[in-house]
Amino acid sequence: MNNFLFLGNFGTGEIIIIALIVLLLFGGRKIPELMKGIGKGVRSFKDGMNNIEKEIEGTDDKK
Repeated sequence: MNNFLFLGNFGTGEIIIIALIVLLLFGGRKIPELMKGIGKGVRSFKDGMNNIEKEIEGTDDKK
């Protein structure tokens, strides 16, 4: 049951092939921009989760 939906288990060879395909599709210049965008999205998500936790803790104190 450790399979991620239909993906199965990835080995080193499969990861290298996927990385090469991504490099061919996006090129060397676009990959850093993509990673920067993903990093900003993750940071924004974490900030949102922290704000929600603070709001929940704040409403519990008021009761």
